[in-house]
Amino acid sequence: MVRKISGAFTGGALGAFIDSVNIWLLGRAGITAWLGISLRPQFTAPWLYPRLIWGGLWAMLLLLPFFRQKTAMRGIIMSLAPTAMMFVMVFPEMGLGLLGFKAGLLTPLLVLLLNFVYGLIASFWYKSCA
Repeated sequence: MVRKISGAFTGGALGAFIDSVNIWLLGRAGITAWLGISLRPQFTAPWLYPRLIWGGLWAMLLLLPFFRQKTAMRGIIMSLAPTAMMFVMVFPEMGLGLLGFKAGLLTPLLVLLLNFVYGLIASFWYKSCA
């Protein structure tokens, strides 16, 4: 069981790291601005660290017994939980409104897609460890 928990957490942290690099690169390259999205995070430890911890914690959902034979589907479905939290808790708390629309109309789509990548990475890592 320790191996499964460790694999899930590590996969989630790795997925969160790649997700963080992706959103940072998109902002730095001006792609988010081109899409009309005002998200341009600075790649700093205080920004990154909580994302890695939360990514690992959310990946604990991979321990639940659903879609065990469908790794990609499992990761995508798992990624919907942190996406929902971003939409209804984090973005409103940041003053970006429900779903983050105040950061741009395409913000929900970007978050959904980046979190799909996070979920896929976490799920495939977990499968390789479990």
